[in-house]
Amino acid sequence: MVKAFLGMGLLGSAFVKAMLQKGDKVQVWNRTASKAKALQPFGATAFDNVEEAVQGADMVHVTLKDDETVDEVLEKAVTGCKPGAVVIDHTTTSVKGAVQRTAYWKTKGVTYLHAPVFMGPQNALESSGFMLVSGDQRVIEKYEEELSKMTGKLLNFGVEEGKAAGIKLSGNLFLLSLVAGLSDALALAKVHGIKPAELLHLFSHWNPGAGVPARLKKITDGRFDQPSWELNMARKDAGLMLSASSEAATSLAIIPAIATVMDEWIAKGHGNEDWSVIAKDNL
Repeated sequence: MVKAFLGMGLLGSAFVKAMLQKGDKVQVWNRTASKAKALQPFGATAFDNVEEAVQGADMVHVTLKDDETVDEVLEKAVTGCKPGAVVIDHTTTSVKGAVQRTAYWKTKGVTYLHAPVFMGPQNALESSGFMLVSGDQRVIEKYEEELSKMTGKLLNFGVEEGKAAGIKLSGNLFLLSLVAGLSDALALAKVHGIKPAELLHLFSHWNPGAGVPARLKKITDGRFDQPSWELNMARKDAGLMLSASSEAATSLAIIPAIATVMDEWIAKGHGNEDWSVIAKDNL
């Protein structure tokens, strides 16, 4: 099977190297041509023109920047695609964009499948991680085997177009929040003279991330009347964090916002419930 890959950033380049290691013939293109040509020593065939890069390819993979870039590149690329070729887009895009592209290219006789990933370059190189798909189940079934080769797990979220895009954005939101939380934890640790290595020692043994599935289930089940940490007590601790940072003239990124939401729920009479009640309105 001949494959084309458009977008030779860190993720795209790693995907291509993994494909080449598996014996695939891969044609590559990148707006900055040097990045595509850097894959030639590994066995890829680089092209300066995107229309030429997709010629003869059965599958055209895409890892680009955003909706606008994907639309721009595909308009040019599809003119060179052979009949029956499928476009697999791994770009993180808007839900609206994914839905519109699926419908638009269908009217042009081109199969488009949005398949975003939770994978870094090393994951792509090792074919480990998670790929998300949703939409036409006949299309997904047809290409499931090939897509599964690229990742450790292919997650199918059903027939709704764009759902994979929405889930990818929700997951990325959590990642952004996680790093912001770590930033606040480092800032508060610094206030108390605690070294980053000491904080790392804590999290190397105590991994709160492992409790995410159970916490999310508790939230979705609405079990707020069985607290593991009462909202009043959580807010008390947030107050200690805010006071310590204020005294040291240190800014925290997310705790002030969380404290505000906690105060709103306490005012509504939920202080003795589980602190995760603050997520109730989003169910």
